Amino acid sequence: MQIKINDVLRGYIEPLTEAEYAALERSILVEGCRDALVLWEDVLVDGHNRYQICQQHGIPFKVTENTSFRNLDDVKLWMIDNNLGRRSISDFQRGVLALRKKEIVAARVAELAAQAAAEDAAIAPPEGEAPKAKPAAMPLTSREDIARAARLSSATISQIEKIQKTATPELVEAVRSGTISINAAATVASLPEADQVAAVAGGKKELQKAAKEVRELRAASRPAKEPKEGGGGDYGRPLTEVEELRAENASLKEKNAALRAEITALQLRISELVDAS
Repeated sequence: MQIKINDVLRGYIEPLTEAEYAALERSILVEGCRDALVLWEDVLVDGHNRYQICQQHGIPFKVTENTSFRNLDDVKLWMIDNNLGRRSISDFQRGVLALRKKEIVAARVAELAAQAAAEDAAIAPPEGEAPKAKPAAMPLTSREDIARAARLSSATISQIEKIQKTATPELVEAVRSGTISINAAATVASLPEADQVAAVAGGKKELQKAAKEVRELRAASRPAKEPKEGGGGDYGRPLTEVEELRAENASLKEKNAALRAEITALQLRISELVDAS
């Protein structure tokens, strides 16, 4: 079989770093290609790096065809879910993949709704007969759904959305490489493009400085808030280190709750499959 490469699918998932590719190559040279490449008919879906390495070194490999795919969107959704299940990808990558899944699902929901509306307009139900039930709502249509799919907090998903919309390519690369955190990158993304580029060029310390300055400017522009009885401080001052740690702790608790909800949903699904078998 002549395997075909689809450029859209090859570039759909973030490529390996040079170090990751080198590690994969060493593994295949020593152990061979253990995992089968996944095909959609004759188009390669999963295993582009393994295929390239095997072709380069003349190493044999196995293939398996997924016959459940109906179109390119089905393939993309499978690729997203397959990569979301891997522990090696970063939180930023998880968020980007989950947001891509949301776009596909939202488009399908709109298409189903349009089809249902057209059918209702073309064929009126007989007198006395109840109208057809509307298609069931599909998952991943809210930020909370996206957060659960990515095993992140809703706040983190919101920050990733902001980065995608307003960050320069240089800043996006910085957060991808781990030079700057998602939180800080979302803050720096509010700056003009030239300032973002300059901050990235200055390295990690300059990025942290830029994020701090934006936070302080925002804090200074907020109206003062009366302190609560028995408490101190005001709404306008920057967060202390303790407060930042508490905020991070709250975010981790939200992420943990999303994980527990996902585990519960998976257990329920397993139970349903066992009962149906």
